[in-house]
Amino acid sequence: MFGTGEMFALLGIMLLMVFAGVHVAVALGIGAVAGIYFMHGDITVVRAFIAGTAYEALRDYVFAVIPLFMLMGDFLAKCGAARDLFALINRLARRVPGRLAIATVFANAVFAFVSGVSIAAAAAFSRIAYPEMKRHGYEPKFALGCIAGSACLGMLIPPSVLMIVWGVLTEQAIGKIFIAGIIPGFILAAFYCAYILSVAWLQPERVGIGVQLTSGGEQVDAELGDAEFREILVSTLLVIALIAATLGGIWLGFFTPTEGAGVGAALALLLALWKGLRARELFEVILSVGRTSAPLLLLLFCAQLYSRVLSMTGVTAAAKELFIASGFGIIGVLAIMVAIWLVLGCLIDSISIILLTVPVFGPVAAALGFDPLAFAVLGILAIECGLLTPPFGLLVFTVKAALPQEASVGEIFRGAVPYWFALLAAVVVIAAFPKAATWLPEVGLAIGK
Repeated sequence: MFGTGEMFALLGIMLLMVFAGVHVAVALGIGAVAGIYFMHGDITVVRAFIAGTAYEALRDYVFAVIPLFMLMGDFLAKCGAARDLFALINRLARRVPGRLAIATVFANAVFAFVSGVSIAAAAAFSRIAYPEMKRHGYEPKFALGCIAGSACLGMLIPPSVLMIVWGVLTEQAIGKIFIAGIIPGFILAAFYCAYILSVAWLQPERVGIGVQLTSGGEQVDAELGDAEFREILVSTLLVIALIAATLGGIWLGFFTPTEGAGVGAALALLLALWKGLRARELFEVILSVGRTSAPLLLLLFCAQLYSRVLSMTGVTAAAKELFIASGFGIIGVLAIMVAIWLVLGCLIDSISIILLTVPVFGPVAAALGFDPLAFAVLGILAIECGLLTPPFGLLVFTVKAALPQEASVGEIFRGAVPYWFALLAAVVVIAAFPKAATWLPEVGLAIGK
């Protein structure tokens, strides 16, 4: 068994590799192999350990959840689900101040149920929502910050890739983590809407109220015709039915998350074909999902190696004892963890943060009595802050790439600051009221019985 100094030296070397630009999968793999070799001094043991972990990890059919949910989201994105959602919610909210920003938030919330990733939402709504906001006189910084901030909902509302990674890494039920994110997701959306409404009331010029949009002073508004409205309504109701069938079946225990992902992907394909998906687009979706999900599977395999090595070398147990002996209590320890996540969010991507920290933080939170489901949601919320934090800020750069001429990166970051604080507020809510995350899974378990 390693001494405490050797254990944390190994962890530190691996973190240095990540910060030096080594791919996180490579860093995790090297750290795991080095740890096993230093423990046993036998390369045969190392080979056997890698082979055994690879066989146990990759044969698990839960790994199919990632590509199947990605297929579901990409099929619906290709057939215009995001555009239809935005148009419908915009029409229904036409009497609400700042309605285009509100429509962006709610369309992101609904689209999150099928997308699984925030980048897809940020790219889509940059092209769908921003032209309408610009035409209605919205301040560019406010509009682009709204798009980047509301795209974060894609990582919290199921079927989030971050939730899948968290579930695989901690060996928690992915279906329960999915359902645990729903109420916190809508709490976060409510915080976003409260901010937008406050801006519309206090600074109406930022949301285009009072701005003349034509030379004659007549406000232009692209209203949907009745026939178009009915078509979009039917399309949106079909998407909602797909979401209800997929997540409802998982929630009630009718099928596993993997089976639910398969059902969702098949129904999404049928809906996309009904809406005119062509063979070339179908091939593009499958190829894109393969290119995206294959590296994730490699990451998860290396992360499982790393997680097992941490347990075997005693790093996890040592960290648990250190935090428990600190006397900070559960709130103090959670605050330290959130602070670490916020700092890491400035440096590396969300999945890498989960892979590096959750094998250590998860057992500590459980030992202190914090519910694992609530901790998963709290952690994902805190890690999501990194999506809006400079200099990494992946969602900000996605919006910038989609609309390169509209604003500087700095302006988009400043526009997203209120949404960053809303994420922190949601973290505080879950820390204070864990039931917000655990209530729905408990209800589903009770009904399933």
